[in-house]
Amino acid sequence: MNANLKLVILDRDGTINRASDEFIKSPEEWHPLPGAMEAISRLNHAGYHVVLATNQSGLGRGLFDVAALNAVHSHMIKTLAAAGGRIDAIFYCPHAPDEGCGCRKPWPGLFAQIAERYGVSLQGVPCIGDSLRDMQAAEAAGCAPHLVCTGRHADLLGQAVPPGFPVNTRIHADLAACVDQLLGLETSNPALAA
Repeated sequence: MNANLKLVILDRDGTINRASDEFIKSPEEWHPLPGAMEAISRLNHAGYHVVLATNQSGLGRGLFDVAALNAVHSHMIKTLAAAGGRIDAIFYCPHAPDEGCGCRKPWPGLFAQIAERYGVSLQGVPCIGDSLRDMQAAEAAGCAPHLVCTGRHADLLGQAVPPGFPVNTRIHADLAACVDQLLGLETSNPALAA
């Protein structure tokens, strides 16, 4: 186990880029949310490894293929590099909702893959996403759930944690605000930086 590895798990659509009901099928359809690239860069510069855990059911629905998904991710990685950041790995579920897989959030299969790849426990690892299913998967994996109000739940900003969400969910305006809080907590508690 690598107990010293600092890890943050991010959702993609609605968390770091604008979500679309039509799915993100090409690099031209991928647009970063304001401040998101810089927020990831700040995590990297604070020593965090950033990984994505994303449902990509457009693959299972036949809306795009793996080459198109790779092109979107290549564009995302280049855009992030221009802001001085990086994503260490991308874990995605390619299945449609009716396929009954264990890797589609809210199931924690992607998180189990991350834990195995990095040889770590995910207990308390920050997981940042924009949906109930992100928070449910985070809780099932033992992660600390952080909801950003830039996607499916923009209406929750300033509200109490709603029923159905893990009770320890923290709600933030956006990824930048969440990163501010994570890095602020680390600064105020040196044990978190170890």
